[in-house]
Amino acid sequence: MSTVARIADRALQGLRVLLPQCCVLCRAPSGTRLLCAPCRNGLPTLGDACPRCALPSPQGAVCGECLRRPPPWTAAVAAWRYAFPVDRLLQGLKYGGRVAWAEPLADGLREAVVASRVVRPQCIVALPLAPARQRERGFNQAHVIAAPLARALRVPVARGLSRIRDGSPQAALELGRRAANVKDAFAGSPALAGLRIAIVDDVMTTGATLDAATQAALRAGAVEVQVYAVARTLP
Repeated sequence: MSTVARIADRALQGLRVLLPQCCVLCRAPSGTRLLCAPCRNGLPTLGDACPRCALPSPQGAVCGECLRRPPPWTAAVAAWRYAFPVDRLLQGLKYGGRVAWAEPLADGLREAVVASRVVRPQCIVALPLAPARQRERGFNQAHVIAAPLARALRVPVARGLSRIRDGSPQAALELGRRAANVKDAFAGSPALAGLRIAIVDDVMTTGATLDAATQAALRAGAVEVQVYAVARTLP
């Protein structure tokens, strides 16, 4: 963390001590955090999950589908199931502009990454939005999650991917059409060459977007790609 970022973080924590928070979910006092302990502990966990796709799998073994058709990334980590109230937090961040809500989401993702014992990436890359969509929204929700996650893991954030082809929002499409919608949508930077990276997104559903982004990173020379998502949609 840079000196400026460290000073800003301490100032923010100081303000929270002086002005205690209310939980953004239940409005109960939550001290210096945005979620109270009962709400944090009640978020929908994934349980044992396949280390390649983050879907439920007994004893955390690689699932049959990933054995048959391995994804291009080496590991997938998700913090929670995409269910209430995680969906509310993500929608408030993504569509409501509640950027501060990225903090507890990033914190939960950090805990999941540490618990997974994946090899620490050398840098973190936020899944990019198309320029027009980012201008419309005003920010990239993946980046505001990736930045505090990277600070907590003590690795840099790299702008190693760009969105070069826009398409329909994935959430608006049938599952079977999502892969074609993002095919060749990303380009990787030569800055990724020789690096082990992790790509961060908010929600992983079919994995089509992260698959396309991973392929672009590998073409740019990344030696290994992991994918991290705040939430995993279950079939």
